[in-house]
Amino acid sequence: MTNPVHHLLHPDAFDAAGLAVTNPADGSIVATVRRYDVAALTAIVESADAARHAWAARTAKERSDVLRAWFNAMVENAEALALLMTLESGKPLEESRGEVRYGAGYIEWFSEEARRAYGEVIPSFAPGKRVLTLRQPVGTCAAITPWNFPLAMITRKVAPALAAGCSIVVKPAEATPLSALALEALAHRAGVPRDLFRVAPAVRSSEAGDLFCSHPLVRKISFTGSTEVGKVIMAKAAAQVKRLSLELGGNAPFVVFDDADIARAVDGAMASRFRNAGQTCVCANRFLVQDGVHDAFVAALTARVDALRVADGQAVPGAMGSLIDGKAVTRVAGLVEAAVGEGAREVSHGHDGPARGAFHRPVVLAGVTPAMAIAHEEIFGPVAPVIRFTDEADALRIANDTPFGLAAYVYTADVARQWRMMEGLEYGMVGVNDGLISSEVAPFGGVKESGFGREGSSHGLADYMSIKYCLVGGL
Repeated sequence: MTNPVHHLLHPDAFDAAGLAVTNPADGSIVATVRRYDVAALTAIVESADAARHAWAARTAKERSDVLRAWFNAMVENAEALALLMTLESGKPLEESRGEVRYGAGYIEWFSEEARRAYGEVIPSFAPGKRVLTLRQPVGTCAAITPWNFPLAMITRKVAPALAAGCSIVVKPAEATPLSALALEALAHRAGVPRDLFRVAPAVRSSEAGDLFCSHPLVRKISFTGSTEVGKVIMAKAAAQVKRLSLELGGNAPFVVFDDADIARAVDGAMASRFRNAGQTCVCANRFLVQDGVHDAFVAALTARVDALRVADGQAVPGAMGSLIDGKAVTRVAGLVEAAVGEGAREVSHGHDGPARGAFHRPVVLAGVTPAMAIAHEEIFGPVAPVIRFTDEADALRIANDTPFGLAAYVYTADVARQWRMMEGLEYGMVGVNDGLISSEVAPFGGVKESGFGREGSSHGLADYMSIKYCLVGGL
């Protein structure tokens, strides 16, 4: 295949003295890209604001057609995009292909939703008056995206912004800017005006965040990342009362009841916990397993984990790839060591993977209790801590004992219990008898300290639009 870096990116994206992007599987330099200081980023924001008016004035169909062309460009370049993502993030190539399909789905969805930004005609409160609402674009938007889903996190934010008639500037993660830059180039080739959607890698996220929070032309910020940083953005954006969408940390419980289909539950556990080596915000972070099936579940999960291959994401089909960098490996290893020190038992014998690169073996920990630190930390690595529980009330108490509320999972054959758990779990998303919940047709987002706002579905478009009430009198 042609080098995906040079095949997909704008020629002016590169700078030999810029930001070096490293392959975490082997430490090699994939590319060195241009980085933007505050002055350059300010100019980009101002150009984006100037470009949005003509874009918003286009018909919904015209905006829809351009987004559809962007979707088609992604599909045509799917394999190159997948390889590029694997090179910069370390995730297995099969997972990268899946993310390309998933990310493209958001562009396709919002290309269709662009035509459905309906207002309302409301029954009037008085003779001779008519009451109606219009839905209009928020304005110029800014997005800060993480490294774990470097392509889908862009399309989930940019596609609805463009569909609504907004402009948007994206600051991607320092570790994975290449997918974002490739999407930008494909969007421009598809007809998205250059100044309307810009990707600006920067050395310091804090500087970009400060600019987005303080610049008066930025009307909305969408951030995916840690709760700590989200709180800082929220506080700084309050000075100008900016619109916010925040998708922050998680601590997802994966609850398995005695009546669950254990084979199905283990399949879901593997998909949820070990996808992207456990580096997803919605992956199962705590496994809560009822007494009657606890030992059988642990044994079955451990057998699957011990069979996992750990390797370079390009090299071995079906393998688990690397973590994002050496710091992540050290952090995960420290969490495992601390849990064992508190009394947990490492019951798996997972492979360590190549000596070179940011790899960590997959781990199953038994004997974990809710009091242990690992039960409250977002692990972001291939570790499955298992907590035993007695009954439904016990499961709900343990599951909800966290300040986070992004995703939760429940396995049970009892339909009444399914409804009770769906309603009782304090989370923005609940998967019942399934470990993969994300889709462009559904609203993605959390509650409590996991943030607010929704991405995907019609709600994702609404987050980039304002409602204007209009009264027409004298009729």
